[in-house]
Amino acid sequence: MQAANTAPAPRRWIDVLKDRWPTAVAIGLTLLTLSGGDPGNEVMSLAQVLPALPLLYLVVAKLGRPALSWPLLGVGMVIIVGARLLDLVAPSTILLILALVVLVWGVIDEHSRRSGEFRLQAIGMIGFGALALAGLALDPEVGRYVVGAGWLLHGVWDFVHLRRGRVVARSYAEWCGVLDVLIGFELIFLL
Repeated sequence: MQAANTAPAPRRWIDVLKDRWPTAVAIGLTLLTLSGGDPGNEVMSLAQVLPALPLLYLVVAKLGRPALSWPLLGVGMVIIVGARLLDLVAPSTILLILALVVLVWGVIDEHSRRSGEFRLQAIGMIGFGALALAGLALDPEVGRYVVGAGWLLHGVWDFVHLRRGRVVARSYAEWCGVLDVLIGFELIFLL
């Protein structure tokens, strides 16, 4: 009797793509948003958005519901776009105020004492928030490297969380990691 061939069938490229849809979406979004416009404006714009990255992690850690990662991204985009359209206050100001509210909330209800994940996200929020503020305060030519480093480092943050399978949805961590690294490289090497 002949032994059955137990080798798995090769995967079709479409099956691989379906498994990596967050990566494909991140690459597509990055290609659509490569502006080629004024580098100073792009640096300022990306510095304004940088606090949104750790804020989402902080909020999801506070709520303890990774399934909220994508809906909260939608809320964050509404806040950013709304702030830009109204032009009353910078998006980074709103995002950093929201982060402060979540941090204070975590201290008041003692979540910061009970949850190591929340503490880790609080540290991330402070670090990435500081990079965003530094990028906004510095000369745009220097600021672009600081902001680019912030995006690249947050990409690493995403991939660590993807590997750990904690805090945010895995699909969100993959998407955000690829997007962050590509934007960081654009800021540092392409502008």
